[in-house]
Amino acid sequence: MALEYKAIDVDNHYYEPLDAFTRHLDKKFKRRGVQMLTDGKRTFATMGERVNHFIPNPTFDPIIVPGCLDLLFRGEIPEGVDPASLMKVERLADHPEYQNREARVAVMDTQGIETVFMLPTFACGVEEALKDDIDATMASVHAFNLWLDEDWGFDRPDHRVVAAPIISLADPVAAVQEVEEVLAKGAKLVLVRPAPVPGAVKPRSLGDPSHDPVWARLAEAGVPVGFHLSDSGYLAIAALWGGKSTFEGFGAKDPLEQVLLDDRAIHDTMASMIVHQVFTRHPTLKVVSIENGSYFVHRLIKRLKKAANGQPRHFPVDPVEQLRNNVWIAPYYEDDLPLLAETIGVDKILFGSDWPHGEGLETPVAFTDELRDFSAEDVRKIMRDNALDLLGVKVGSAA
Repeated sequence: MALEYKAIDVDNHYYEPLDAFTRHLDKKFKRRGVQMLTDGKRTFATMGERVNHFIPNPTFDPIIVPGCLDLLFRGEIPEGVDPASLMKVERLADHPEYQNREARVAVMDTQGIETVFMLPTFACGVEEALKDDIDATMASVHAFNLWLDEDWGFDRPDHRVVAAPIISLADPVAAVQEVEEVLAKGAKLVLVRPAPVPGAVKPRSLGDPSHDPVWARLAEAGVPVGFHLSDSGYLAIAALWGGKSTFEGFGAKDPLEQVLLDDRAIHDTMASMIVHQVFTRHPTLKVVSIENGSYFVHRLIKRLKKAANGQPRHFPVDPVEQLRNNVWIAPYYEDDLPLLAETIGVDKILFGSDWPHGEGLETPVAFTDELRDFSAEDVRKIMRDNALDLLGVKVGSAA
């Protein structure tokens, strides 16, 4: 489907350089935070002095070809084709756009993309690995955000790249300080891990009142919270059924793990935000689910309705309406998008390609191939206007 405008892609990724967490890390956390160690030809990451396999090769060289696993995720592998044969790799040095802002913008111009939300790859596994050391978590996230602004810029006047700093809520006081710092540097979007919040005594809900200063400040600033697929610690559930308790990026996996976990973390994350009254206390707070699919929405609505019917006094505001008012969804391209639009409204659906990851789209705007049941007006909303409404900015011809 040809577009007469440039799209806004809310799910783009960079590949972090080896010093993303160490360039600005306080030296006293050198051993407790992220370290990159080389043994012969192999480089591996340690976090909290333990080898971590979230990204088996943190050099990202070679790196998987964008979109090469498309058929696998659509369930359309031709009969007789080995799924492993779909994996293609390329040299990182041949693609500066994976680690350089100017090179990336040049590629975006060829893709018909106006603006991207720029999100992490390696960093999606760090908070889980450091969850038992809150001080190291906060120091590492702070160091990462300094690197991110330095290399990519949280935002610049042209709004071409909206790089999202990470906010960890593990230390509620330090979290507010981090929010203030990234907002002062122009952040237009922040990322919070879709997971229970680690605590010194026990984990906390995202709806715990101790996090209200963060939600209040972001609501005041009009800066949305992104919940992107991450290591949310949910492999602990798979371990209860005899599976692995730690995440590994590649390698053989028990299919039961997928069935048990799937989109459970984002389902529970949104449940905690709604049931524990975050949107009731902060009605202008905006959040967006990115690369978590959309089928959790239907299960969550069913369960929210049941909870509200059973305990109506707990819900002064209809929980389902809070989901529809405060939450945007960037679905998987293979999801049932007309059903999602019918469920939450087309104004809350966003286009995300997951480029340049192998499980994403080779050509980002090919997402429009999944929108043939939508009107031209609604396609524009999904491919561009809804994202700008979420950010509260104007770009390009609309500036």
